[in-house]
Amino acid sequence: MGAPPGYRPSAWVHLLHQLPRADFQLRPVPSVFAPQEQEYQQALLLVAALAGLGLGLSLIFIAVYLIRFCCCRPPEPPGSKIPSPGGGCVTWSCIVALLAGCTGIGIGFYGNSETSDGVSQLSSALLHANHTLSTIDHLVLETVERLGEAVRTELTTLEEVLEPRTELVAAARGARRQAEAVAQQLQGLAFWQGVPLSPLQVAEDVSFVEEYRWLAYVLLLLLELLVCLFTLLGLAKQSKWLVIVMTVMSLLVLVLSWGSMGLEAATAVGLSDFCSNPDPYVLNLTQEETGLSSDILSYYFLCNQAVSNPFQQRLTLSQRALANIHSQLLGLEREAVPQFPSAQKPLLSLEETLNVTEGNFHQLVALLHCRGLHKDYGAALRGLCEDALEGLLFLLLFSLLSAGALATALCSLPRAWALFPPSDDYDDTDDDDPFNPQESKRFVQWQSSI
Repeated sequence: MGAPPGYRPSAWVHLLHQLPRADFQLRPVPSVFAPQEQEYQQALLLVAALAGLGLGLSLIFIAVYLIRFCCCRPPEPPGSKIPSPGGGCVTWSCIVALLAGCTGIGIGFYGNSETSDGVSQLSSALLHANHTLSTIDHLVLETVERLGEAVRTELTTLEEVLEPRTELVAAARGARRQAEAVAQQLQGLAFWQGVPLSPLQVAEDVSFVEEYRWLAYVLLLLLELLVCLFTLLGLAKQSKWLVIVMTVMSLLVLVLSWGSMGLEAATAVGLSDFCSNPDPYVLNLTQEETGLSSDILSYYFLCNQAVSNPFQQRLTLSQRALANIHSQLLGLEREAVPQFPSAQKPLLSLEETLNVTEGNFHQLVALLHCRGLHKDYGAALRGLCEDALEGLLFLLLFSLLSAGALATALCSLPRAWALFPPSDDYDDTDDDDPFNPQESKRFVQWQSSI
């Protein structure tokens, strides 16, 4: 099959396409894009479930680590203010993990932008294809209406004027038959007319879904950025309450990161299967949705020398008929106008209609060639299989870095806040405040002495 212009499956497509697939019974599944088949759906769900498994293992590891930290650490002597050994290492490991998470956030913003650009390119290609198909329908409708109007008015008037000369009437009727034949042939060129599938509607649906996907990822990225920044602020100010709140938020973002990782991994694997050989699936799906013949669809989707133009015969017959009409009108103008001056007006009107029809015909020949629509098909594939897939892989890297950084932070933060000085909670209190625990203790001692 002929590849669209400028599109070749990338190395990432080949790499992801070679990954093994299996259903829920762990039976091998072919790497052929078939989203309607249950086994293939199970294979993609199993890929997404790997992220769920990673989340479960991550939570178990964090829980075991924190239980060991809380239950197995040696008791500190009362009133001891000497920090535990290794406290600085724990704090710095948490800070490094959060900075790695910030780096992942930058990667996530780039991946989100790349994915959005790829989907926008897909939508633009669909809109351009819709414009081409609509223009074909409009030109066919306009040309057929012009020819029909010319047959009903100018040719009828011309036959009435030339009625005394039977040979001239026969020539006018021949032009009528040729015009009717052209109109009949042109009607068969509007192949997309009445088709239930609209590229415009598909482009609008894709843009609608992409808008909310982009917004959801921006919110997730901003949420993680705020968590990282406020956690670093809490560590810098040694604020226990802020670190505790950010620990809970980190756990939430950790769950969201693993969830997005599963969605991204399944989408990337499915997209790689589609992009490795998109033509068969697109041909079959378009034929099911539109009911068009495989000859027409193969001509536009493949656009190679092995597939002939299905409209070539109609275009050839129409061109010959237009040439015959032109020669007949020239003959009538040469023979009839000297004898029937009133025939000049309908003949001039017919020549004008013929010129417009020939102009529309040449536009139809250019639009019906496979180059234009096949170029839109290639642009859609490049947007989906290059930019969008690359963006998905960057988002996958973001989710992986985010999950690792947050898991490390969740293990480090409880140890970090345990090292905060006890006076942290009373730094902002007034020494003369009676509600200050230290001032209350001195007040009780003073009363006892009295």
